[in-house]
Amino acid sequence: MIQFLQMLDVKLAKQLNETAKAMVAKGKGILAADESTSTITKRLDSIGVESTEETRRFYRQILLTTKDAEKYISGVILYDETIRQKADDGTPFPKVLSDRGILPGIKVDTGAKPLALSPLETVTEGLDGLRERLQEYYKLGARFAKWRAVITIAGMDLPTDYCIHVNAHALGRYAALCQENGLVPIVEPEVMMDGGNMNHSIERCEEVTTKTLHAVFEELAKQQVDLKGIILKPNMIVPGKKIAMPDPKQVTEHTLRVYKQEVPIEVPGCVFLSGGQSDIDATVNMNEMNKMGPHPWELSFSYGRGLQAAVLEAWKGKKENVAAAHKALLKRAMLNGAARDGKYSPEMEK
Repeated sequence: MIQFLQMLDVKLAKQLNETAKAMVAKGKGILAADESTSTITKRLDSIGVESTEETRRFYRQILLTTKDAEKYISGVILYDETIRQKADDGTPFPKVLSDRGILPGIKVDTGAKPLALSPLETVTEGLDGLRERLQEYYKLGARFAKWRAVITIAGMDLPTDYCIHVNAHALGRYAALCQENGLVPIVEPEVMMDGGNMNHSIERCEEVTTKTLHAVFEELAKQQVDLKGIILKPNMIVPGKKIAMPDPKQVTEHTLRVYKQEVPIEVPGCVFLSGGQSDIDATVNMNEMNKMGPHPWELSFSYGRGLQAAVLEAWKGKKENVAAAHKALLKRAMLNGAARDGKYSPEMEK
């Protein structure tokens, strides 16, 4: 049989690997600021701020211009609207970041939609026209991308193997297209802690996450994705949200067991999502895992709410609170940067 598949160009593969390693540099992690318009609207509503293009731009500007954030933030995931916006001085947001040594990234999926013939589950869409969009985003300054697959646990019936397979296949196609166009793909298969009935055990989460990661890496291999040029964005192994958060050592034990079994050592790093955890729980759990290192891959963070909750609370939509909002982001970034190296302590929260 004629083999038509080709490996990446050596120069491009090296470039992708260098970018991926920079994304998980020591003491640093990724800020997820890629909320859709509907999601950011909910967050602004929570502090009594009307969601308009300008208020969204101004809020994102607070995040992207925080002084010294580059000490703890390696990259920022942007949304389509945000990557096209500019700071008050007219500088495009991607340049605001790259000028400070922070890598600009971009969310490229178009959201989770009901899965055909299994409407209680979802499949992430956005593959149509993705190659052209990736080319445009690269020109706008993006150097990595993100695609999120949603896996929901509900009893022993969900997720189905069908749901896991179609989402893994989409992640593989997305990752191959990203690498072809010079962007490092963040591969995000999220097993939800706040989906379904939210009362599943930590053991059930481990079972589903193991099966999901196995399927994802099978698809990445089939589609010739270079694992040295990707970043994995996984969930931690935690129970459903209605169940009390276990001791960090228990979270660490379950999580590392899964990743050591399913994540190839070629992957430069895993950047955890906070996924419904409180900002402090997300920090504490990541710290415990890094205390147990070294690991075959870097263990870092890619937090949205885990970094932004304190910022929104400090800002409250008032210009006179911008400095306080900057301070709140810098503190959470610093705390997670410490946890990234296993050096966080609760006293640092004071």
